[in-house]
Amino acid sequence: MKRLTIAIDGPSGVGKSTLGKAIARRLGYQYIDSGALYRAIGCLAIDSGVRLDDPVATARRTESARGPVMSAVAGLARRASILLEGDSEHLLVTLNGVDVTQRIRLPDASHAASVVATMPEVREEVVRKLREMSSAGGVVMDGRDIGTRVFPDADVKLFLDASLADRTKRRWEEEKARGRNVSIEEMRLELEERDKRDRERAATPLKKAADAILIDTSDMPFDRVVQRALEIIQLRS
Repeated sequence: MKRLTIAIDGPSGVGKSTLGKAIARRLGYQYIDSGALYRAIGCLAIDSGVRLDDPVATARRTESARGPVMSAVAGLARRASILLEGDSEHLLVTLNGVDVTQRIRLPDASHAASVVATMPEVREEVVRKLREMSSAGGVVMDGRDIGTRVFPDADVKLFLDASLADRTKRRWEEEKARGRNVSIEEMRLELEERDKRDRERAATPLKKAADAILIDTSDMPFDRVVQRALEIIQLRS
């Protein structure tokens, strides 16, 4: 059977990575979390002292002209060695030889990732790295521009969506489980800001590919989401 390239896109908190891991496990495929690369580059920016404390202004500057912030982060992205190893349930992320699997999930890394992801040159470098990682096929990759930019010819394209209320609840529960003390209202505002940044950025904004299959996960049990995704994949294989 042909080893497919499966692209999963959608907004924050919709369940992309959970679904991607489940599908990869069922099919024996490689799972690649594209967001891990942006988070790793965001951590590099933080550790290098690049100012990302004004995300709106930074995004506006970097999308309209090449500025010092964009140049600095793009340089970090080009030089970074980022490896994703292990299976879908035990994904190890190393950055320049250092294990950052837990580090990239902290709130400051999430914030930095959402800012650097607006930078066109950073996105180009991440696309190059992702394509290198996936050259052998048999891949499930999730993100926000996988079906539109990274793999426009993917064998299967899924676009997950859900109501803001559902996504807020899911993300709030995830953050609580990680020990973060955040209110559900703060979580909703964070997601709204991230949605706006993702959909309005100049560089490959979040949108559904014309040939992607929409799965609305609102009020849908996770087992049913997996079943629906596998049904779609079976039809394309």
